Amino acid sequence: MLHLHAIGHFHPPQIIDNAFLESLDIGTNDTWILERVGIHSRHTVLPLDYIRSTKNRDVRAAMEAATMSNAQTGAEAGRMALARAGLKASDIGMVLSGCCSPDECIPAEANRVAEQLDIDGPALDVSSACSSFASQLYFIEAMRPEKLPDFIMLVNPENSTRVVDYGDRSSCVLWGDCSTATIVSPRVPGKWRISRTYLKGDPSGADKVKVPRIGHFTQQGAEVQKFAVKRTTELYEALSEGLVERPSFIGHQANLRMLEAVARRCEVPAEKHFYNVDRRGNVGASGAPSVLSEHWDSPALGERLALGVVGSELTWSGALFER
Repeated sequence: MLHLHAIGHFHPPQIIDNAFLESLDIGTNDTWILERVGIHSRHTVLPLDYIRSTKNRDVRAAMEAATMSNAQTGAEAGRMALARAGLKASDIGMVLSGCCSPDECIPAEANRVAEQLDIDGPALDVSSACSSFASQLYFIEAMRPEKLPDFIMLVNPENSTRVVDYGDRSSCVLWGDCSTATIVSPRVPGKWRISRTYLKGDPSGADKVKVPRIGHFTQQGAEVQKFAVKRTTELYEALSEGLVERPSFIGHQANLRMLEAVARRCEVPAEKHFYNVDRRGNVGASGAPSVLSEHWDSPALGERLALGVVGSELTWSGALFER
C-alpha cells in the first residue's frame, strides 16, 4: 500500500479560448468545439502571437518560442506539492517522471526536474503517455518497500501544445498545458491511502496515437474515443469491485464528452464526477492528477476515489484512493 501525502499543479498563464481558435480561420467556432469535446479554454506555454502567426507548423520553432520548459513547469508543481506536504526537497529520495512529449531523449526528464528542485537522489522516467501517473503508482507499489526511500515524487510535466498543429481543427481544440507533482510514501501515513492499483495494455494499438520525435500529434480519433470509453469503464468497475458504496470518479481528461459517456455507463452521479477538462483541455498525463490537486482540500471527494486513465500505446491504468 502507498500513502499519498500531497499533490501540486501548475498551469501556464497564457490561455487559448475558443474565440482565439475561431480567429485562426481553420473552420471551427465555439459551438462546434463545445458540441464535440465540451472544452471552453486551455493553457499554453506558447505565446499567442506565435500561434497566430505560424499555427505552429514547425515544432522545432515551438521549443524555442515556449516561455517555459517541462523541467520548469514540473518544478513549479513540485514546489506546490512540497509546500502542501510540509516537506523539503531534501526529504525526497527519488523522482519519477512521465509525459507525452518530453523535452529531450536524454537525460531523463526526471533528472531535469530534480535539478530544478535541488533534489539529490535517483531520478528516472516511467512513462506511458497520458496514463503515466497511475502507471507510476502501479510500479512503485509493486516494488519492495525496503528498497524505496520514505518519500518519492512523481512528476507529469505536460506542455504538448508545442507539438500541436494549429491548422488542424480536430486536434488543436483538445490540447492544453499543465504539470503535476505528487508525493507518495511506501511507509509514512499521509492524507490518502492508495489501496489498489491497476495496469493493462494492448501494444497492437500503439500507432493509434503518436507524437514523432520531430512532428505533430496525430491520432485515430474515433477509434481512440471508443477505446477510452471502454477501458475507463473497465477501470472504474475494477477499482470499485467489492465496495459497498461506489467511489467518486476522476477519469483521463481527454474530452468532456468521453467522460460523460463513462459516467453514464458506470452510473456515477454528477456530484461524484470530478473534472476540469472543460477549462483546462486535454493535458495528457497531468489531467487526472490535476483534478485531484485542484480539489485537494475539498471534502466533496468523499472517502473513496477511483482514478482511471488511458494513454497511447493503448495502456490503461488506475488507482483507488481511500481516506
